[in-house]
Amino acid sequence: MDYKKYLSADTGSFMRSPVREIFRKVDLNSIYSFAGGYPSAETFPLETIERLSAEVLHKYGAKALQYGATQGVPELREAISKRYDVPVENIQITTSSQQGIDVCTRVLVDPGDVVLTTNPTYLGALQSFKSYRAEVVGVDLAPSLEAARSRQRQIDDLLAEGRRIKFFYAIPDFQNPSGQTMTLAQRSELVALARKYDFLIVEDSPYRELRYEGEPVATIYSLAPERTLHLGSFSKIMAPGFRLGWIIGAPELLDQIYVCKQALDLCPPIMDQYMAAEFMAGGELDKNLAHTIELYRGKRDHLLGLLEKYMPAGVSWTHPEGGLFLFVTLPENFDTVALYDRALAAGVAYVAGSFFYVDGSHKNTMRLNFSFLDTERMEPGIKLLASLL
Repeated sequence: MDYKKYLSADTGSFMRSPVREIFRKVDLNSIYSFAGGYPSAETFPLETIERLSAEVLHKYGAKALQYGATQGVPELREAISKRYDVPVENIQITTSSQQGIDVCTRVLVDPGDVVLTTNPTYLGALQSFKSYRAEVVGVDLAPSLEAARSRQRQIDDLLAEGRRIKFFYAIPDFQNPSGQTMTLAQRSELVALARKYDFLIVEDSPYRELRYEGEPVATIYSLAPERTLHLGSFSKIMAPGFRLGWIIGAPELLDQIYVCKQALDLCPPIMDQYMAAEFMAGGELDKNLAHTIELYRGKRDHLLGLLEKYMPAGVSWTHPEGGLFLFVTLPENFDTVALYDRALAAGVAYVAGSFFYVDGSHKNTMRLNFSFLDTERMEPGIKLLASLL
């Protein structure tokens, strides 16, 4: 039976994730995987979660297993409010940070509207933008006068064509895929552009708490709370299986997201929210973060040392101050998409960098993750990848 005639027009814009396709093909534990963005299982506070599950059921009883408020349970919103010093009414709990990206796009974007983003950018965000038939435009945020003039011309040209720019999507801290962090000057310039041209900013910050060196930079939300939607996640600081995130923004915008979420999932997982609230309020989050940061700093440093030791001449990479990823650039004639099947057959996985570019360019790049693979397995994996290159 041919089902195509039943499908909506939107399905033609759906974009498959090459990362998820990898997971369908192979067992990650059977290869040297630098591909996915999986946290290390060593960071999951199993004993604490086991204890909290019993404590939550004892404290909240059947309430923890019932439907709850669409905006999230008050206890979790209050814990986030206290930690990040924002009013409770400016907080919406989401069923994962990925849902935060998707619901912001769903609420703000009509087909043909423009979404600006850094280039490269997060693949999951590109999937969401394209599924709502947005026109995604990559913008170079390089800190040079020439690049600044180019940005202005790019935006002026879009507006001259009658296009509507709805928001700029950015991951300012330890970006996925590049691992790079926007400076305060870059964030301030982005805010100035948003105010000048009247668009919003979606600030995606799932890695902000995972800083291994350097000083924190002010959030974009703190610079422009009136036009920024700030997304957070428990996936990298607690456990991804909870599927919990949050949005911080103006109550007027959150009200539209609240109504939209009623049609999506009614409410985020209630038991998970109470556990996350207790995890934060009881100080367990900070304890777990200290352990996670120490572990990931060591893994990052180990991977950087291996790249220095084994990679052939002409290969370069970023040095992230935090997060889970770094970005590798090869000589211009390399095609990491073409190389991928050969690498996977040999037993090593990465994600081709071109998938993160709006136009599919930069085929000579790749993203490497350092959080998932055990440290002792990194060396044979990098040796294998280097030999293939």
